[in-house]
Amino acid sequence: MSSKLIVTAGPYTFDAKLELEAAPKTCAAFLRHLPFASKIVHVRWSGEGVWMPLGDLDFGVGYENNTAYPAPGQIILYPGGVSETEILLAYGGVQFASKAGVLSGNHFLTLTSGLENLYALGRKTLWEGAQDIRFELAG
Repeated sequence: MSSKLIVTAGPYTFDAKLELEAAPKTCAAFLRHLPFASKIVHVRWSGEGVWMPLGDLDFGVGYENNTAYPAPGQIILYPGGVSETEILLAYGGVQFASKAGVLSGNHFLTLTSGLENLYALGRKTLWEGAQDIRFELAG
């Protein structure tokens, strides 16, 4: 299974690696959905992050390698429960939360290049609104 993905978000492109050892079930579930396209919007409660609200989409996974504090460039999947299913990308300081309080999501993907554009992507999403995002296998 390839561990390298390309993430295109707004006008920016990032290389990313799947966290296959730390979150194997989440990675396998996400790979089944590739190519995955959505929209990112700025988070409301969490700080410096963008997220993809995914409603009742069920990836069929529970918690693994979960955190409420993803670092910039880390992507987490919240499998649903207290809040809707979502994917969050941290571009700065984040405490992952919803109107119900602090949440925890599975860190399954980490951006490995293009990080110099990460903050610009977050600010663009905050000030200009929803941006397209696409995940696909590299090469």
